[in-house]
Amino acid sequence: MNNADLQKRKDAATPRGVGVMCQFYAERALNAELWDVEGRRYIDFAAGIAVLNTGHRHPKLMAAIEQQLGKFTHTCYQVVPYAQYVELAERINQLTPGKHAKKTAFFSSGAEAVENAIKIARAATGRSAVIAFAGGFHGRTMMGMALTGKVAPYKIGFGPFPAEIYHAPYPVELHGVSVDDAINAVHTLFKADVDPQRVAAIILEPVQGEGGFYAAPPAFMKALRALCDQHGILLIADEIQTGFARTGKLFAMEHYDVVPDLMTIAKSLAGGMPLSAVCGRAEIMDAPNPGGLGGTYAGNPLAIASALAVIDVIEEEQLCQRANVLGDRLKETLQGLRSAVPQISDVRGPGAMIAMEFADPATGEPDAVFTKKVQTLALQKGLVLLTCGVYSNVVRFLFPLTIEDHVMDEALAILSAALKEATA
Repeated sequence: MNNADLQKRKDAATPRGVGVMCQFYAERALNAELWDVEGRRYIDFAAGIAVLNTGHRHPKLMAAIEQQLGKFTHTCYQVVPYAQYVELAERINQLTPGKHAKKTAFFSSGAEAVENAIKIARAATGRSAVIAFAGGFHGRTMMGMALTGKVAPYKIGFGPFPAEIYHAPYPVELHGVSVDDAINAVHTLFKADVDPQRVAAIILEPVQGEGGFYAAPPAFMKALRALCDQHGILLIADEIQTGFARTGKLFAMEHYDVVPDLMTIAKSLAGGMPLSAVCGRAEIMDAPNPGGLGGTYAGNPLAIASALAVIDVIEEEQLCQRANVLGDRLKETLQGLRSAVPQISDVRGPGAMIAMEFADPATGEPDAVFTKKVQTLALQKGLVLLTCGVYSNVVRFLFPLTIEDHVMDEALAILSAALKEATA
């Protein structure tokens, strides 16, 4: 079995709509490293798109899954419940921002969590409209696509989308959108497009993921909270990519003096197992009638066991602190390369949710071609990187927070070499 043969089989057996970045096929992985079917080793700075903050196959997660595997794999929580589901809900309720009474429901994917957050918000408010932001990403379901503020590749050919979804600009000073601009745009929506009394929720990522790793300024988050309070609108924080120590806090909303009404979480929640959740104010979470929430696989027992272990690992190994240490080290390396690589227009991000943006040094225009070149060269040298951004000109770094220091050193050396070679 080799990569070329598998690639031919993949092209014949699977649709092109499932875009695949790498042309090699994974055989095994451990922590921040993976090996393909031909034995070549790669350092993984993608981590399954932010799913593996605790690394590939963390021994504590493997032990928890194995232990649960010996008991049962599925009952459907809505038919026969199990204690671990309740225990994980209790822990999430305790760990998420805010001292108010909370409740949590589990699902299978991030998109499901977003869908259900909107359902809950509509049930709680009796309203239907939702405001999201340009550059935001909220999933590939119909509602997820409607909320997502990026057309290519997510929306092309799939419309029409659910009604009463409105978008406002997201504040990105680098691209000329201030906090005032973004808030004024929401006010304009209220005057031109939708009565605020019809708006159930405003949803945003505290740090945009697919949109380019832009963090919401604190003033913006406070202004949104004030708007929501003024008009009886619920504030939903989409923490699917930002959660579980990635930003140097367990949740990115801890960086703000603002508490959301609902939160969506997924990705690193279960360390590679499919699990997501909606956590929110108890009275809001109780708005849907019995049977209105759920799913056959929602809150799978193996995934729940893994998630309980993830929380223990983050606490025991101090991964929030580790995220800050690793992120500072990466930013220092990237800032040190700016004189040699003039295409680097920005280095940013809290904790270990770091981005490097590229622009043409002469014109200042976003440079997607250079970005792709850096990604390709790094991959050739054995480092897996992801790109993002509305202009496809951002490299985002999502290495496991458990990465060993010597592997991080090696990765930074590869990254530096790729950046310098790309400028040649």
